[in-house]
Amino acid sequence: MPEHRRRVLVTGSTGFIGANLTRRLVRDGHEVHLLVRPRESRWRIKAILDSVKLHECTLQEEELVERLVTSIDPEWIFHLAAYGAYSSQRNIQNIVTTNYNGTVNLVEACLKTGFEAFVNAGTSSEYGYVDHAPRESELPEPNSSYAATKAGATLYCRYAAQAHNRRLSTLRLYSVFGPWEDPTRLLPTLLVRGQRGELPPLVSPTIARDFIYVDDVIEAFMLTARTQTAERGSVFNVGTGVQTSLAQLVKVVREQLSIPAEPEWESMPDREWDTDVWVSDSGCFRSTTGWAPSHTLEEGLREFADWIKSDRGIRDHYESCRTPPL
Repeated sequence: MPEHRRRVLVTGSTGFIGANLTRRLVRDGHEVHLLVRPRESRWRIKAILDSVKLHECTLQEEELVERLVTSIDPEWIFHLAAYGAYSSQRNIQNIVTTNYNGTVNLVEACLKTGFEAFVNAGTSSEYGYVDHAPRESELPEPNSSYAATKAGATLYCRYAAQAHNRRLSTLRLYSVFGPWEDPTRLLPTLLVRGQRGELPPLVSPTIARDFIYVDDVIEAFMLTARTQTAERGSVFNVGTGVQTSLAQLVKVVREQLSIPAEPEWESMPDREWDTDVWVSDSGCFRSTTGWAPSHTLEEGLREFADWIKSDRGIRDHYESCRTPPL
């Protein structure tokens, strides 16, 4: 049975996960409105601009955010706008005003109009460095200014949901990968270089992540919006529950692409956020919504590699390892 068509508001649609979510919403037949920063690169959503309604706005513009939300009157809100997740995004004021202040402005505007569901994108970095798979009830110990502001936004969303009895949930995402991911990140770089029989510089082989394919994350967002039974202000971990070391990841990619090159470990210095333990406990989300990832790491990598090869323009962008312009 087709899903009831809803008015949906998405922030962060020009980003990797947001662009995938926007495509899913368009494909499902919803009325999709996007809040997009002026002059923001739109290469990820260029092909679907005729299928959405674009509103230029920064979340720091409190009055404009309120006017736009009032005029749109969304039933579902997906909040993915963020700043600071990439090493090049270092401006502390932008981190604070986008991730925390911007979230507060959007939540408050949406509370005034009312809504069926508001889903906020959090991050596993809110937990900081831990030696186990943390549960949502554990105290956040953010490991960066980005993670600290995201943790603050999560707490504000939980407070607002409970104070106003609204369905406002946060998904703490683990290491998402797949189509439209930034060309400079690890997995796109591995796949692009691997298709040439090469490997990029690598950090320590023990560095670990919980890699989850983007389609499974998009399904998590959709299920959260539909689920009526979750606690107000719920926080859910979204990952596979399987930890993969860099050594294991490179082994899989080398086998899939028949790469002759040998990895040169520690030819690149570890990053400040690198750790050898990073894995999710998504049991609460699974039991609440029935969600489960449908892609193994191997399957996701194969689909991602095929997607890069499927379009000459996309392939050129990824092979040049740069983010395309507007």
